[in-house]
Amino acid sequence: MRPTLVFQGQALAPDVFEQRWQRSAAALQAAGVGDGDVVALMMHNSPELLELMVATRHLGAQWCPINWHYKTDEVQYILRDCAAKVFIVDVALGAGLPGLQVGTMRVFASRGEASGAPGWQAQRDGTEPIATPPAPARGAMLYTSGTTGRPKGIVRAASTPQQQQAAGEVRRLGYGFTPDMRALVSAPMYHSAPNSYALGAAQEGGTLFVEDRFDAERTLQLIDEQRLTHAYLVPTMYVRMLALPAAVRARYDLSSMQFVASTGSPCPPEVKRAMIDWWGPVINECYGSSELGYMTLLTAAQALRKPGSAGPALPGVTLKILDDDGHELPAGQAGLIYVSQPAFADFSYVGNAEARQRMEVRGLKTMGDVGYLDDEGFLFIVDRKADMVISGGVNIYPAEIEAVLHGMPGVADCAVFGIPDHEFGEALAAAVQPQPGVVLAPEAVRDWVHQRMAGYKVPRIVTLHDILPREDTGKIFKRKLREPYWEGRARRV
Repeated sequence: MRPTLVFQGQALAPDVFEQRWQRSAAALQAAGVGDGDVVALMMHNSPELLELMVATRHLGAQWCPINWHYKTDEVQYILRDCAAKVFIVDVALGAGLPGLQVGTMRVFASRGEASGAPGWQAQRDGTEPIATPPAPARGAMLYTSGTTGRPKGIVRAASTPQQQQAAGEVRRLGYGFTPDMRALVSAPMYHSAPNSYALGAAQEGGTLFVEDRFDAERTLQLIDEQRLTHAYLVPTMYVRMLALPAAVRARYDLSSMQFVASTGSPCPPEVKRAMIDWWGPVINECYGSSELGYMTLLTAAQALRKPGSAGPALPGVTLKILDDDGHELPAGQAGLIYVSQPAFADFSYVGNAEARQRMEVRGLKTMGDVGYLDDEGFLFIVDRKADMVISGGVNIYPAEIEAVLHGMPGVADCAVFGIPDHEFGEALAAAVQPQPGVVLAPEAVRDWVHQRMAGYKVPRIVTLHDILPREDTGKIFKRKLREPYWEGRARRV
């Protein structure tokens, strides 16, 4: 694993990166981290974050990337739930977590030092490189928001050598990796896909440009000046680049690009076509999940022939459409999407075996998406049976936001759901039923959520209702609330 990393205009040579991650592994080991343990990382994109991921992997431990938008209560829950041995946090991010209780776990500050938290860089540099061989790799412990209102941690079993080899082949197909690539990742690595992309690029070698945030014109400038060949981008980024003035877009030579990988949320066909018209046939899209990995791949040529498709199954993947009774449905008929992806080790949820069991039928697993296969085996995703909303590639479960709203004085009941958004794919809306005699203002509802949750979880639209529509069972009829927003659209995600 000897990549060249470029960050903030500075190149980190392969031998320096190797020394650093080996020292980090030794320092983590000295802090008590071993096989099966968890290292929590709340850090902006940087070479140091990638070093720690590689180091943790070497020890057979899991790294748990924490969304740096999270506030104290959200971070507190994850730290306790994952039982992290070590917590490493950027100084600036740690300062925004007042009242955080870390118990006995070791805490280190990255990008500086903080009161009570020694600097990680000094800790790393004061340790000799690790000499022990690598333990079986487990990967990241990613947290996905849960239908019960609290995030679920994904615990990955150790990969076999065969699975590691197969997973490498999946990355090469889904990301287009080559040993001499010049790749770019600017999406935050607390998300599963950019996290996987950065680690996979490091394993392949080549040169990886790490950006701490996405900027539309800077992306074009980097491609032009650095002759980049590969990139990980999401549909929201496409929309922002397409929105640049024509004169700005024409300023940059993008002919070096060979493969753009896109995941996270479905890319609208019109956006993808505009990108292919601009960049050429280099735009590729995978359908996958943090739990199951990548399942399909749609090339640019296929996207033009099958607009709106998520592509055919990747080699080795079993893809079926089942009805609610577990019966396989014929081509063209929509049902729950079930898959088997043997390239990735099995997983469980921290303290939630029931949720894991519910998603499996005869060895096939579902994330709750609804779709159909056409007569050529191309997958089309039309809806989401579960409540999850994907906004700008970020998975959001409404139950987590609803739990916060239920704590607001004057709220009798509420429903949070996804509505269409041109830039982000989906946005959040909240329908709120006040208690009798209580007057609530939509902005007050938004403020209540914003004070307690990451900003992207704040509903963009809040509507107030005397009575919310309900099913015969008494459950709120969310589909009736969603339908007016999605009327006239071919798909509901």
